[in-house]
Amino acid sequence: MAHIIDGKKISIEIKDEVKKEVETLLEKGITPCLAVILVGENPASQVYVRNKKKACEYVGIKSLSYELSSDTTEDELLKLIDGLNKNPEVNGILVQLPLPGHIDEEKILLAVSPEKDVDGFHPYNVGLLSIGNAVLKACTPAGCIELIKRSGIEIIGKKCVVIGRSNIVGKPVSMLLLAENGTVSVCHSKTRDINEEIKNADIVIAAVGKPKFVKGDMISDGAVIIDVGINRMENGKLCGDVDFDECEKKASFITPVPGGVGPMTIAMLMKNCLSACKSQKGV
Repeated sequence: MAHIIDGKKISIEIKDEVKKEVETLLEKGITPCLAVILVGENPASQVYVRNKKKACEYVGIKSLSYELSSDTTEDELLKLIDGLNKNPEVNGILVQLPLPGHIDEEKILLAVSPEKDVDGFHPYNVGLLSIGNAVLKACTPAGCIELIKRSGIEIIGKKCVVIGRSNIVGKPVSMLLLAENGTVSVCHSKTRDINEEIKNADIVIAAVGKPKFVKGDMISDGAVIIDVGINRMENGKLCGDVDFDECEKKASFITPVPGGVGPMTIAMLMKNCLSACKSQKGV
């Protein structure tokens, strides 16, 4: 039976580390500040924003909340972002996705100053990530790496398979694994014999968006399984991209859904906001 990686526990460890550093900054008269923008009334987005506010309160980061109506224009949103970019008291800017259909998400994400891009989505930060120099790393991928490393798992020289090639998870996590000296393959819908690729992996990161896609007979004995997927079943329960019950019997380490990667995303957001503040203030 696999060791279950407790994402809640590890995320609290990270937030506690951030909290200590924030306390040191506060003693120097520096208050890290995160601005969160929510456009519309998407229930899931509202929950995420609430959780981010709670995390800010826990670690001592000041949070500014901008909850805009769904009929907010693109120009109005761009004007708000421009103001936050120019505000020296704001260290991080997060625009909650998805945005209403009439707003160009790419244009909005590009408008956020790279030094305040705590999501790590700006092309400038993605470029820095690709050459191993990123200060602000995409939160979920960075969280995956922390889960692996803090569980005492060696990445160096291991065969790592990433399932999914999204800009949000698949691509950045593959670059982070490379930076840790893993040997990385990225699988997707056009991959030939994907089962064989997964079978040969020491570490599997599943981010494909298909419920229980990875079955027990697809993984090798002792593989490390990191499940990024969050899917809602017909019975209302959440499940990941990995068939947990089957894979738990063969894996050495595995993340559950919920309680695995999910809590790490907000913990890494707090860490990014702290890093952005320190970089901007030169401390």
